[in-house]
Amino acid sequence: MKTYELKYGCNPSQTPAQLQFVSGELPFKVLNGNPGYINFMDALNSWQLVKELKAALGLPAAASFKHVSPAGAAIGLPLTDAMKKAYAVEDIELTPVAAAYARARGADRMSSFGDWAALSDTVDRATASILKREVSDGVIAPGYTPEALEILKQKKGGKYNIIEIDPSYEPAEIENRLIYGIEFVQKRNTVVPTFEDLKNVITENKDLSLEAKRDMIVAMITLKYTQSNSVCYVFNGQVIGCGAGQQSRIHCTRMAGDKADLWHLKQHPRVLNLKFKQGIGRPEKDNAIDLFVRNDATEYELNMLKDVLETVPERLSENECKAWLKELKNVTLGSDAYFPFRDNIDRAYKSGVKYIVQPGGSLRDDLVVKACNEYGLVMAMTGLRLFHH
Repeated sequence: MKTYELKYGCNPSQTPAQLQFVSGELPFKVLNGNPGYINFMDALNSWQLVKELKAALGLPAAASFKHVSPAGAAIGLPLTDAMKKAYAVEDIELTPVAAAYARARGADRMSSFGDWAALSDTVDRATASILKREVSDGVIAPGYTPEALEILKQKKGGKYNIIEIDPSYEPAEIENRLIYGIEFVQKRNTVVPTFEDLKNVITENKDLSLEAKRDMIVAMITLKYTQSNSVCYVFNGQVIGCGAGQQSRIHCTRMAGDKADLWHLKQHPRVLNLKFKQGIGRPEKDNAIDLFVRNDATEYELNMLKDVLETVPERLSENECKAWLKELKNVTLGSDAYFPFRDNIDRAYKSGVKYIVQPGGSLRDDLVVKACNEYGLVMAMTGLRLFHH
């Protein structure tokens, strides 16, 4: 198969549309459903992310994609009981690949609504069980167990999109792209960040642990497949906040930091103990939890909680939120390009950031380093810009 016909392009008005492969056969099979143009963009970008994470760190990896950027990405490390409850997977015996997707999806469950999932390893029953009950458009992986495939084929009335990718496929070094009738040609970004890229620690504090280095790799590979400008916060092998596609870097840092804060607040005991009315669906629960922890929710929005909760407990006070957020420590911050001002460091520190990885190269690098030294942070400069458009 050298071409794959699509029902339309980015929008229904954009027809005809198809995928085509100039040389040889397409490196994937559609096992179920009818993926669209944007589905394939998410699928092929997310597959590269998880493939590179697995190669770099040797653990199963997963990503949850929306509109060509990751809402979350993670490697398959064990989950605490609190995280299992927060991610709504406490009833599933998690395998490493299932844990990776639970983490990727759990980073920002609101943004992951209707996601495209990517797994670096064969999808097993546990992973399929998570996918089946979440609102998701499709999945890409190198394989599926027969049991997992049967579970997923039942999703969305039998229309769930399932793509099997050839894990050995490597595209040509030169890539082409047409925009407004003009062909753009460039060398494909084949750089895969490694521990070797983390040797240039330029802060006074040079205590860079193996876990922090691992999280820096997670951050860098995630940023490589996130629409620029982009910044992400990583904790214990998973993205906990991603700010993508902003024109100003401080806006990326604020957005990602706010998401990281919400991620941590959603593990507060008062949140985990919320009691929902019978029959309330998972998306409605996610929306309610988000409203419960946000300090900018309107009175109208808060009244909506009465429709889904058995009782609405007292919300966390500002002081309680601050106290809980102080427990979030040793977070890693990654940026796809240099920080032009120290305000990014000031904001990052408020969300428990201890480690920072960025390319460097700003005229104000000295001021950014000075800010890191004031907070006792560890910063590595890689020289690797990771723009993605």
